[in-house]
Amino acid sequence: MEIRALGPGDEAAVGEAGHLFDNAVDQGATARFLMEAGHHLLVAYDKERPVGFASGVELTHPDKGTEMFLYELEVDESFRRRGIGTALVNALVALARERGCYGVFVFTDDDNAAARTTYRRAGGREVSRQLMIEWILPAS
Repeated sequence: MEIRALGPGDEAAVGEAGHLFDNAVDQGATARFLMEAGHHLLVAYDKERPVGFASGVELTHPDKGTEMFLYELEVDESFRRRGIGTALVNALVALARERGCYGVFVFTDDDNAAARTTYRRAGGREVSRQLMIEWILPAS
């Protein structure tokens, strides 16, 4: 297994990993994501087949500095329980360290035992139970 960091110009590689995403990959959103310096997409490959990804976004606040938000983690169902998710999380944590982030955080559901186990195996610790509140904005 190999983990590659994708960046500007790697839109086709994101498309090849499209089966890993929740929804169809949007070309415009992909290009924008890959162009942003603080946006990171790590893809795990088995030979040349994309089998998992982790995305992270750096967030900076005036009184806190910069931390990495682990936005999403996914591993192809047929490749789960092989340490790929943990390797992706560890790679994102290492990238955050290289980028000078003071920490990494992620949200997951209480009943997502697989995610919670993966994050603990990668050295994360559960510190609180959060409630997420969202606003769905109409498309313009």
